[in-house]
Amino acid sequence: MNGPGYRTAHLDDLERFDGEAVTIPVRAPLGIGSFGINAYAAREAGGQVIEEHDELGAGAGHHEELYLVLTGHARFIVDGDELDGPPGTFVFVPDPVTRRAATAAEPDTTVLVVGGTRGEAFMASPWDSWLEALPLYTAKDYDGATAIMARALERHPDNPNVLYNLACFEALAGRRVDALAHLIRSAELDPQVAGWASGDSDLDSIREEDGFPTRPDV
Repeated sequence: MNGPGYRTAHLDDLERFDGEAVTIPVRAPLGIGSFGINAYAAREAGGQVIEEHDELGAGAGHHEELYLVLTGHARFIVDGDELDGPPGTFVFVPDPVTRRAATAAEPDTTVLVVGGTRGEAFMASPWDSWLEALPLYTAKDYDGATAIMARALERHPDNPNVLYNLACFEALAGRRVDALAHLIRSAELDPQVAGWASGDSDLDSIREEDGFPTRPDV
């Protein structure tokens, strides 16, 4: 339900996207612009809820992050320490360099994540921009997804993560020249890109083009 001064949503009604963890966008559907917030879940016990990561990578926002266990039961590993996470547990990770991850100790475990950079106005991370485009990508609205990622590139110029996802959307939208140029630039900035591209069917339309990044062992 929405009104002139508010928006509401129920967790169960938000769109979910399956992957290693179930991703539940929150920020974009509610139009939140002052902080990052999304949720992640595992359907089965033992499943990944929060992938192991820090906040320093090309897709990260260098945020401090707060995790809240909404449903189920999570087990966190933060800086090598195991933390028990029954419903209602907060885990705050202030330092972007700290490695963190979480798995489900029970089925249907859901963790809400809130993030931002201390002392700075909020800017959606490169990863969050991809998440904003994900519903359009899933609906095969590749032009719409391309437009979102093009705006992200304006905020994060020369970011290899943004360039790579933009290339994928452009390739699917039939913009092959732009897709190849952005993919090549992404590979110049991050040596991992050739590996990502090698098995990514989104890029099949430009795979045979001159300059398509390849791994040295291929």
